Amino acid sequence: MADAPHSSHAYLVGGGIASLATAAFLVRDAEFPGEHIHVLEELPVAGGSMDGSGEPAGYVTRGGRMLEEEAYTCLWNLLETIPTLTDETVSVREEITEFNAKWPTDAKARLIGHGTTILNAADYGLDTRDRLELTRLLVLPEAVIGARRIEDFFSPHFFSTNFWTMWRTTFAFQNWHSAIELKRYLLRFMQEFPRMHTLAGVRRTRLNQFDSIIRPLRTWLEARGVVFEYGVRVTDVAFTTDEDGLRRARRLHLERDGQPDTYELTTDDYAFLTLGSMTADAAYGSDDSAPELVRDKRDGGWRLWETLAAKADDFGRPTAFNGNVDEAKWESFTLTLRDPLLLHRIEELSGNLPGTGALMTFKDSNWLMSVVVPHAPHFDGQPDDVYTVWGYGLFTDRDGDFVGKPMAEATGREILTELLGHLGMSDIEEQVAATTTVIPVMMPYITSQFAPRTTHDRPQVIPRGSANFAFLGQFTEIPEDVVFTVEYSVRGAMHAVYGLLGLDDREIPGIHHALADPATAFDVLKAALA
Repeated sequence: MADAPHSSHAYLVGGGIASLATAAFLVRDAEFPGEHIHVLEELPVAGGSMDGSGEPAGYVTRGGRMLEEEAYTCLWNLLETIPTLTDETVSVREEITEFNAKWPTDAKARLIGHGTTILNAADYGLDTRDRLELTRLLVLPEAVIGARRIEDFFSPHFFSTNFWTMWRTTFAFQNWHSAIELKRYLLRFMQEFPRMHTLAGVRRTRLNQFDSIIRPLRTWLEARGVVFEYGVRVTDVAFTTDEDGLRRARRLHLERDGQPDTYELTTDDYAFLTLGSMTADAAYGSDDSAPELVRDKRDGGWRLWETLAAKADDFGRPTAFNGNVDEAKWESFTLTLRDPLLLHRIEELSGNLPGTGALMTFKDSNWLMSVVVPHAPHFDGQPDDVYTVWGYGLFTDRDGDFVGKPMAEATGREILTELLGHLGMSDIEEQVAATTTVIPVMMPYITSQFAPRTTHDRPQVIPRGSANFAFLGQFTEIPEDVVFTVEYSVRGAMHAVYGLLGLDDREIPGIHHALADPATAFDVLKAALA
């Protein structure tokens, strides 16, 4: 292990899970002084896309992450050493394990059809041609697949199957997304193939991920002196290249509370730069208003990457990901209920207690709407008589089946009408609406990381010749790993810290390969042929 860098400083651009994990690995594994680590965040709170906020009058999360036992090796490695906020002798990893043992996921209503018919989700509906097309995608090298889309590899029947409906809504795939990303997901999560209809492999946190993961991690870092600087937008980075081809980040240009400022980096300092943001320019609606669709990049995350990409041909191509809002957007919504009536009716329909049913998808919904009822409380301090439901729609530009307008134009109240219509519960709409707050969120780049791409569109975590800087987040390239996961951000952070600081004695957990296990491969084959 390299000598502890007691004189070095590290500047972490962005306050999402990638930066927080980087800070943790610097302290835990590189013995980096916490007070020499600066997390530079534009917003007034850390956590990035892993948000969760509000009060009994209206809670909101933009999204929820379904963690997974076998595949999330780097995340578990991190959380094994972070104590919970309620008991410092219990790690966040242990809390998650205990919570899921008590509240295991076993969805009994994964798919709901017309007339609130619970479909037989165990019937995946794949025919011989579908299986051959899946096999072809799995065996093709990524270089051959290139920037082609999922819809380029499958016939129309595949997209009508129960399997595709469940897979796409679990992971938020659109037919026009990258075929490479689908291939990676299939290989990485093949162990979920036999249990896709129950989502029994899902692991959830006790509270929303901001309260259960971000807050404990941030508290741990602050206790070790890590400096969080809010209201700071990094706008540019100055690099130098020496005669040996070594490249260094020398200066960070930033705006602090709207005023220009800089950080000068010495030869002993490091810069860890988060690129892009899948929740950039997220806009919130209300019961009475639809959220705005922001198209003009008001958030700083994309602008920084665009500035950096112009400096070197191996810093990636952000336009491959943020150049088509209409192919990247979808909308989520959070219901805050101050009456248990709707929850009781959903329990009767689904056969699941809150926290045990995972995602329910209305297969024939024009919005392709899905909802999940979490275990209560889902937010820290949530009263016993307040409950939440989270949902999202993949097709925001289609007219709803019950409100007759696109989801993108619907108010929170109208989204509630649409949801109750699909649940067959319009008879209780007046009572539910009187005691429910609905906060919709439009996210123009939420699946931008799935955009069709080439091998050069995402930069390496540590670019060639880099002496002191690395890239973080969902838009870096980590071979075989899958974006749109917390695991990807944490694994990238581990690569960045271990690689830049020369921690050769530290082993990065391997990427899970489901088909390497004969028992798993056999179960997958059985499910595919059923």
